[in-house]
Amino acid sequence: MLNIENLFKSFRSKAGAIDVLNGVNLEIADGEVVSILGPSGAGKSTLLRCVNFLEYAERGVMTLDGYRVDAARASKADILHMRRSTAMVFQNYNLFQNKTALDNVAEGLLVRGISRAAARDKARGMLGKVGMLDKADEYPSRLSGGQQQRVGIARALALEPSILLLDEPTSALDSELVGEVLKVIRDLVRERITMLIVTHEIRFGREISDRVAFFDEGAIVEYGSTESFFNSPQSERTQRFLQRYNQNA
Repeated sequence: MLNIENLFKSFRSKAGAIDVLNGVNLEIADGEVVSILGPSGAGKSTLLRCVNFLEYAERGVMTLDGYRVDAARASKADILHMRRSTAMVFQNYNLFQNKTALDNVAEGLLVRGISRAAARDKARGMLGKVGMLDKADEYPSRLSGGQQQRVGIARALALEPSILLLDEPTSALDSELVGEVLKVIRDLVRERITMLIVTHEIRFGREISDRVAFFDEGAIVEYGSTESFFNSPQSERTQRFLQRYNQNA
């Protein structure tokens, strides 16, 4: 499904280059859910943005559904393919404030040339899927954070991506709203939708994931089955991370 090989990314500043991804290698199978855990600033969100070409990696190869893209030499066609084969769910929803929930979901379909009637029909179906059909005509300002995030998930699903990328989907939510978003994601897991999810909800990541990747300082320190990751971690860095998690659980 998705194979990432030796991906590098740095950001430039007045102080010089800051390395964010340092040779990331990751493989995700069709229908698999992979959670990315790790401390803040480890490069987790940047990885998702590089897969979607919201950020441009300087080096590495990504192969999605057999389509190989050299990150350093990606053409416009390559970038379009990756963007059309993936869909992002953002931390802060990123909804158009001047559009209703229905129009937010339909917008990406219209851009792809689907008729307005067909796009709105599909958007209604996706809103129903996430329990938001009754809010189809509401604007984001009249929706709670959890409701806005569910609209964001519906928008991503409407594009029928090969892989769904979720970047800390509950981080901007009050604790009482987290559950409604996690329920939607659990439903997607049962449908075997391929997902790569960055999350700080460690218990949830353990529940839904087939495999877990632990990030630190721009690299994957450990990657394996959820059971082996939590029950018999090999890396000392992972062990320290899980010790703190277990102490706070």
